[in-house]
Amino acid sequence: MVSNTKEIALEQAIQKHLTGWTSEELAGQPQPESAGKYRIGNPLDFNAEYALDTKLFWQFLQETQGKELEKLKTRNPSDWDRKILERFDRMIKKNGALHLLKKGLQVDDAFFVLMYPAPLASSSAKVHENFGANIFSVTRQLRYSQANPLQEIDMVLFLNGLPLITLELKNAWTGQTARHHGQKQYRQDRDATQPLLQFGRALVHMAVDTDEVFMATKLSGQSTYFLPFNKGDNHGEGNPPNPNGHKTAYLWEEVFAKESLAGIIQHFALLEGKAGDSLAKKSLIFPRYQQLDVVRKLLDHAATHGVGHSYLIQHSAGSGKSNSITWSAYQLIEAYPKSKKAAGGHGLDEPLFDSVIVVTDRRLLDKQLRDNIRDFSEVKNIVAPAFKSSDLKTALENGKKIIITTIQKFPFIIDGISDLSEKRFAVIIDEAHSGQSGSAHDNMNRAMGADGEDADTEDAQDKILKAMQTRKMRGNASYLAFTATPKNTTLEKFGEKQADGSFEPFHLYSMKQAIEEGFILNVLANYTTYKSYYEIQKSIQDNPDFDTKKAQKKLRAYVERSQHTIDTKAEIMLDHFIPNVVNAKKLRGRAKGMIITQNIEAAIRYYKAATKLLEARGWPFKALIAFSGDKTVDGISYSESGINGFSESDTRFYFDGYDQDGKPMKLNGQNVEDTFRLLIVANKYLTGFDQPKLTAMYVDKKLQGVLAVQALSRLNRSAPKLGKRTEDLFVLDFFNPVEDIKTAFDPFYTATSLSGATDVNVLHELKANLDDVGVYEWHEVEDFVARYFNGEDAQQLSPIIDTVAARFNTGLELENPAKIDFKIKVKQFVKIYGQMASIMPFEVIEWEKLFWLLKFLVPKLIIKDPNQDTLDELLEAVDLSTYGLERVKLSHNIGLDASEAEVEPQNPNPRGYREGEIEKDPLDEIISSFNERWFQGWSATPEEQRVKFVNIADSVREHPDFESKYENNPDPQNRGLAFEKMLREVMLKRRKDELELYKLFAGDPAFKAAWQQSMERVINEKNG
Repeated sequence: MVSNTKEIALEQAIQKHLTGWTSEELAGQPQPESAGKYRIGNPLDFNAEYALDTKLFWQFLQETQGKELEKLKTRNPSDWDRKILERFDRMIKKNGALHLLKKGLQVDDAFFVLMYPAPLASSSAKVHENFGANIFSVTRQLRYSQANPLQEIDMVLFLNGLPLITLELKNAWTGQTARHHGQKQYRQDRDATQPLLQFGRALVHMAVDTDEVFMATKLSGQSTYFLPFNKGDNHGEGNPPNPNGHKTAYLWEEVFAKESLAGIIQHFALLEGKAGDSLAKKSLIFPRYQQLDVVRKLLDHAATHGVGHSYLIQHSAGSGKSNSITWSAYQLIEAYPKSKKAAGGHGLDEPLFDSVIVVTDRRLLDKQLRDNIRDFSEVKNIVAPAFKSSDLKTALENGKKIIITTIQKFPFIIDGISDLSEKRFAVIIDEAHSGQSGSAHDNMNRAMGADGEDADTEDAQDKILKAMQTRKMRGNASYLAFTATPKNTTLEKFGEKQADGSFEPFHLYSMKQAIEEGFILNVLANYTTYKSYYEIQKSIQDNPDFDTKKAQKKLRAYVERSQHTIDTKAEIMLDHFIPNVVNAKKLRGRAKGMIITQNIEAAIRYYKAATKLLEARGWPFKALIAFSGDKTVDGISYSESGINGFSESDTRFYFDGYDQDGKPMKLNGQNVEDTFRLLIVANKYLTGFDQPKLTAMYVDKKLQGVLAVQALSRLNRSAPKLGKRTEDLFVLDFFNPVEDIKTAFDPFYTATSLSGATDVNVLHELKANLDDVGVYEWHEVEDFVARYFNGEDAQQLSPIIDTVAARFNTGLELENPAKIDFKIKVKQFVKIYGQMASIMPFEVIEWEKLFWLLKFLVPKLIIKDPNQDTLDELLEAVDLSTYGLERVKLSHNIGLDASEAEVEPQNPNPRGYREGEIEKDPLDEIISSFNERWFQGWSATPEEQRVKFVNIADSVREHPDFESKYENNPDPQNRGLAFEKMLREVMLKRRKDELELYKLFAGDPAFKAAWQQSMERVINEKNG
């Protein structure tokens, strides 16, 4: 007998875990009593009008609140049940099921609890007993529709008869996935007007298969937005292999546990919206897996180990840190120790923490905390601000449990923690401060003798660590630091020390996972240095499809000679921004850009240059500028408000076009969303600034380390309602080499490629190769594109795609190698054109047409191969660098893997060379390793290459500075700089003899870096 891999097997697995039985095993017999298990619900007991399992609803009320029921039965013997149901229906339509589960239902003089809360460590026996009286149930194949009585939902979880979660189950083994088919079923085949699926009835709707889980809290047809509810795998999307079952078993084994679901209702799920808004205008927040996981792990660790620990939570942008911080703060004040050791001399019935202190500069977090506490807590007024140690003492005396302070005032709060040594604190540090405010940042800089934004930026981590340098982390406090980009010092201060002496975060949600799950976009996908941009333009100047004379003239003004003026660079920026962002109507015509400059003076000069160009050419929008204080340029004093014409605090709202309440901003009576499209900055707005409409960034400033990641990440905010995609992003960098950006992202990012100059003419060759295979006919391409851009129904497009796909899959009888080659080239064409189309100053209409057909064709190209995992890896690894290789191999990806990347400790002790420290490889192995990456760019034979390596290495060794500045230099950084300078001088002297090699060295930064690294290894190997 073979395994059952059909969808019903997944239903049975979930049901059996929750209830102890499957419906098939019971075969209609009553379910045996089983403590702690779910009940098996009967689909016939479901009332579609009220979206209730009425049998269990009445059973729960009768068993737990019979006296309250009797009040209504006595007065209304004939229709008491109808009265309750109608009141229930009216209140759920007004406030939603979550409100009723938390607050109960009032009917005349009777009050009904609809859910008994999960007990805390300090709860009485009665609370434990009441929670045990809740009836959790699961019903399979539930017919939910009054309009279509045969339509079914695969599975629904209930609590006391109220639906909590609906599930559509799929099985990837049969070709049906949650990602595609499950979500599609909710969007297209499920009637969201029926009571069960109306917003506010069930908490969440989940599409589930054996590998992945996705969730939505509001069903709205095709626009339904699903979020991943996955653990993550290898710091990316998906779930890791589970040695004991399906990858998604954590869902029913962990999340669906009774205490877990009750805890989500009590402490996580919440309705967001303005007071007075109708239910339809609100949104329901259900925690994502990493949020649920980090809060629960923090609480468990504190309860197990007590006070006095540090926790580093490295969660990427897009992870929902605000909610994670809010949930942590609220639940930490209710945390109790699990043992006497954890209690630390206090009683087991005393809370672990007297107060939770939240250190942040996010103005909205204070309001968010207060609003959430209002929803969660019976005691409302427990949040207070504190800006000095006496405030902390007063807040505690007045019963305040959550205390908000700023990063600037944190030193005083540390003093307060020390003074109140008999009290215990949890300190939550929110690194993502509001970088747009400026004033607090400037005050800090001025206090340290710096001159506003022209000084080196001191970010939130620096401020926190500086405040703690002269103060020990007190044993009466636990510290929880939330950041997306921890520095080495932050890791050492808050991270968990490992057995090998390294430090790791307590909890990680990586940038890679956030990108793959769609919460942020990959800002490095279309990252272009100015040299690369120039090379792209230059490589196509002889292309017959366009005329580049005008573009080349502007580019040469900057690249090929001497006048590196702001006016010229501003013109180049606008010449990209206008056609490729504004005229291209990115983000449905609402896309915006940012120019990052070196200092305030440069920002003012850029503003003047941009304004002059916009006015001269009649472009219908303006630029804004952002900086703090006053700045004198050419004898004239400028301020942000003076230049922009409105208050500095309003700049971000005018740039967005909407105020903090979501109302359109006006200037001279006109809406301004389309008026201001560019924001020019120096340091301000580089961190903590969320503007999803940003798609283009022009960088003329040195960016290093954490600042580079934070600044470039201003682009990564997703905007699903505007259709924002990774392909819409573009960075043009005049200042920073690709290697520096790679180095900055390495510790925080995983598995990405940064492309250098790309010869877009490869698209001609790719198209010719694809045309020759015969998978598609050109008239099919023309037909598809015409129908697609005429907005015809997808049913008219499917036959074209399916016909072409069938030709590939079976019709042409292609062998696997030919199929693999074709699919790789298809993905290359789609990727290269998708990235390059935004910066090419011309159009090739055939490329555009083919792009759209291939984009929809890719998922339907099927290759059956016994080594399917390897094949999938090969197909997914395609990037620009794979084109042109003489043999098929995995693409060269820059190793930005968070699981392997390490940052060096701060200020390591200088030391000289010691035997055994240098990695020693034979010369042939060094050359072979180098050639594996660079053979296609260098025509010399292996023996010739060996001779060149040795001769050039000898020349470097004979350099007059070699001994003093390199060999005997104890400073690793200075050694590296000295070596680079010596190698450059040697290569310059040998350029006539080694012209081909010199061109690669001088013209390709990646080749230069690899050559320098290999050369240094050769020299050190010979020295050793």
